[in-house]
Amino acid sequence: MSDLVTGDAVVLGLRPARLPSRALAIFLDLLVYVTGYLIVSIALTVATASLDPAAQAAVSVAGFVLVLVGVPIAVETLSHGRSLGKLACGLRVVRDDGGPIRFRHALVRGAMGVVELLMTFGALACIASLVSARGRRLGDVFAGALVVRERVPGARVMPVPAPPPWLAGRFSGLDLSAVPDGLWLAIRQYLTRMDQLDPQVGAQMAARLADDLVARTGAPPPVGVPAAAFLMAVVHERQSRDAARAFGPGPGAPALPAGMPAAWGQPAPGAYGPPAGTPVPRPVPVAGAVPAPVVAPVVAPGTPAPPPPATGFAPPA
Repeated sequence: MSDLVTGDAVVLGLRPARLPSRALAIFLDLLVYVTGYLIVSIALTVATASLDPAAQAAVSVAGFVLVLVGVPIAVETLSHGRSLGKLACGLRVVRDDGGPIRFRHALVRGAMGVVELLMTFGALACIASLVSARGRRLGDVFAGALVVRERVPGARVMPVPAPPPWLAGRFSGLDLSAVPDGLWLAIRQYLTRMDQLDPQVGAQMAARLADDLVARTGAPPPVGVPAAAFLMAVVHERQSRDAARAFGPGPGAPALPAGMPAAWGQPAPGAYGPPAGTPVPRPVPVAGAVPAPVVAPVVAPGTPAPPPPATGFAPPA
């Protein structure tokens, strides 16, 4: 298991790949890429035979960068961390929080791979992987990525609990770009293990994580939404966005449920009343009836005003 521990003493349940399996995967990848580079080089040599030596050298450098640097980056980006060698060895490149990598992660890993794998013939990558507690090379460290094992006998992945149905699609307009990966990791690990925690401790952790998430998103906290349910809904929204980014949007964009407004905690007009068009009975006036006077509450001088209702996530007493 990975020894990555969050600030709430929650261990990340991933199995990092070690040097032997990673070396085999890299060897298979390099075998494919070098073979493709040789084929492309022969084709470019024949095609540029009539050019001057400077042009031939420029074309050769461009072919080297394209095949041995650009192709691995494109493969990892499009396959979401599973190249041919990693697919054969049962490995995958993921972010530090366990999510799928993006182009910037693959770009940093590919750029550092030129130095670690090609220029030093893999010696620098082997040393970094042996020194690292999770078997990471320098490209993984700078990219914030981790190579994990997917085919693990008896491994059971704990899914994140689904949010309540009344929160589905409620946070589709929330800006999650400023939330760091470390906070996502802490939230996901809490949600997968909250049933194993003491209720009081779990409620305090949920309140603290929800307050941190609200501070990162810059939006006001939702009114009347429990902290744990809020975390489930936001994590589910992020997973939906990652799936849409990885596999394309579905048949239609997720719409808000009927009667659910964009503003948090404010029901739409008519959301909990009778349907539109339903006749509403009016009270029948009684002859001689006198309406009751409206009496304003009397407040004694010097009495402090009652505090406004709390809108954040406060743990129970």
